[in-house]
Parts: sequence; structure tokens; C-alpha cells
Amino acid sequence: MLGGVRAAGELGLGRAEFARAVQLGLVRAGPRAVGGAARFTRAELDRVKAAEGFPDALRARVETVAGADAGARLLGIGPSRFTRLARCGHLTPVGYRVNRYRVVVWLYLGAELKEFAAERPGVLRGAASEADRELIGARADLRPVRWRGRHVGLLLRRTSDPWERAAVLASVLPEEQVRTAVPDPAERIVLAALAPPPPYGHPQVPAAAAVARRLLRAQPPDEIERYRVGLDLALVSARGQSNVTGDRGPT
Repeated sequence: MLGGVRAAGELGLGRAEFARAVQLGLVRAGPRAVGGAARFTRAELDRVKAAEGFPDALRARVETVAGADAGARLLGIGPSRFTRLARCGHLTPVGYRVNRYRVVVWLYLGAELKEFAAERPGVLRGAASEADRELIGARADLRPVRWRGRHVGLLLRRTSDPWERAAVLASVLPEEQVRTAVPDPAERIVLAALAPPPPYGHPQVPAAAAVARRLLRAQPPDEIERYRVGLDLALVSARGQSNVTGDRGPT
């Protein structure tokens, strides 16, 4: 078993590139160390190295661009159009950072932007669709919702344990929703202990962290309802497991 720093070095990736590869499931983590640190098997690293085009193909899949200006340059459009496409949900961020002005800067996968441009060239030119105009008129911004959906989906793909899956869904809900869905304080302690850490790039400076923290919780009512239903279903499975094993928590 290798730690993350050594695994990244063997794959020829920088720290941010390796974190993105793990996030996207391109590099699969093995059993965690006693302290909770991620570890990686030699077999997994050999699998990644054996892929066609390694390492350039892997690096291209995790390359990101930050903000509307960089994204617009990649697509050959103006920053305002890029922002409109992102706010209307056509482009899904893969991460974020908060700059020194406490403004959220969204990160996008360069490969996905290129794929979008190839598949939907008409959207890059001409007038906005009627649906987009309605969203613009309502001052909608789907970037946080779309990012949370992607983030939660990637986390759920990395575990089959029902308690861990419940913890992922609970982590994105407002606290009052979690208390209602999970009235047992002991179960809430388990879910809190299993909650995923903030994603790579989450700021440590308190002022910036406060801005980023708002991105981690569902906000629109329909989004909250969707995760609440998912949590209820996950809890049914988790409690069923506990009834079988006699233990509360992951097996």
C-alpha cells in the first residue's frame, strides 16, 4: 500500500492533478490507513500506468481551467457567454476555489469543455434559447446545484456501504433536515463521523472557508427534497444492515 504523495509521484502527477484523478475515480483508493489517510495498491497504480496514452492521456483528463475567462478562451467565445452557459446549467463545474476577494472561482475540466464544443457547436453561437432566457430573467445560477450533484454522485460511486452512502447524502443537507430524517442522536453521530471531508481545494482561511462552506449544502427546495429522499432510502438499507450484523455503522 502506498500513500498519496508517493502514488502521485509514481504516476507523474502533481498534487492537484492526483487529487482530481482520485475524485473522478480514475485512480481508485484502497483500504484507508488507521488514521484515515487514503492508500493505493501497487496493482491499482499498475492498472493506471497500463492504460493507453499514459501519462499524457491521464493528465489531459484531469486538467482544469479556472473561471469564465479561461473557459471562454478554450471554447473560443466571450466570457459573458461562457458565464451564461454555466449559470444555465450547460457546463458543470468539477471544483472551486475562493479568491482573495472572497469570490467563488469555478473550475471546469478542459476535456469536458472541448467535448461540449464539439457536440453542441450551435449553443456557442447565436441567441440564447427560450429556456435559457427564462433562467437569465430569473437570475438563476445552477452552478452550485450542478457541482453538488456531481460531487455527491462521485462520492456515492466510491462506496457501497449503506452507512457511508447515508453519510454522504446527510452531509449535503441542512442540519435541520438531518435532525428530522435521523431522530436518533446515536445515528447522527455515526453519520457525522463518516461524513466526507471537504473537497480538495476547499480553503483553510476562515473568511474564505465561510464562503465555500455555503456551497456544500443544498439550498433550493427541490434539491433539498431530492437529497432528503435519497437519505431516507439509504437509511432504510443502513438500518437493515445493522439489524443483521448487530452493529451500528459500516461493516
